Amino acid sequence: MADLNNFTAGLNDDTIVFKERKRWLFFGLPWTFTKYTIKPAFITLKQGFFNTVEDDCYMYKIQDVKMNRSLIEKMFGLSTVVCYSGDVTNPELVLKHIRHGKEIKAYILKTSEEARIKRRTIHTQDIGVHETDLDLDGI
Repeated sequence: MADLNNFTAGLNDDTIVFKERKRWLFFGLPWTFTKYTIKPAFITLKQGFFNTVEDDCYMYKIQDVKMNRSLIEKMFGLSTVVCYSGDVTNPELVLKHIRHGKEIKAYILKTSEEARIKRRTIHTQDIGVHETDLDLDGI
């Protein structure tokens, strides 16, 4: 993990840190048209050949990261990383069947926390306090 800290220390927001492709589960071959680009400021998901869709998610919006590895994914050195975010267009950003999943998960967790601190944002949970009568006048 110390290598990752030294590696990311001098990066700006446009530097590509990880560039991965969705791979076939069988033998882990990268013959799909889905590309994942991870930069210090955001994650880009680009899908399709004839109809290309590009979706971005800022790092400060990512709230939690989960990594899944099935038995077949373990056999071929792949994993699936799920990023839960506050993004409206894609609340669950799934990086499916990628290599280096553990390093990518650790990087996203670290960078998303740094981005929230840099922007001075925090993630809070709405627990229904807005319906409480705060001045106790009964209205």
